[in-house]
Amino acid sequence: MAEDRLNFKEMCARFEVTPRTLRHYEYIELLSPEREGRARFYGPREVARMTLILRGRRFGFSLEEIRQWLEIYDRGEGWEGQRDVWIAKADRQLEELNARRAELDEIISELKSLRDASVSI
Repeated sequence: MAEDRLNFKEMCARFEVTPRTLRHYEYIELLSPEREGRARFYGPREVARMTLILRGRRFGFSLEEIRQWLEIYDRGEGWEGQRDVWIAKADRQLEELNARRAELDEIISELKSLRDASVSI
């Protein structure tokens, strides 16, 4: 069983996060490592949760949204309940990201026009 567990330092290294980040995720109850004295150990469940947390952050979800999403599984609604909520959240996030991309495209176009006008002077 010890082979399936990571200690605190190994968990930080595996996910390339700072100790402060890992402690914060524990504090807000996204992760619940096993404790033996002062030592923390992370099993397959915590490794999977960390993967989902970091993926969610990369896609722009807040930690609170991620926490609520993870709780669906913990409440016994299973992966089907999680999947349904995930699809709704993903659709909403895709709309927001597409709107931000359109805004960035407009800003880039405007900046290029101003730069090109300055070169012509």
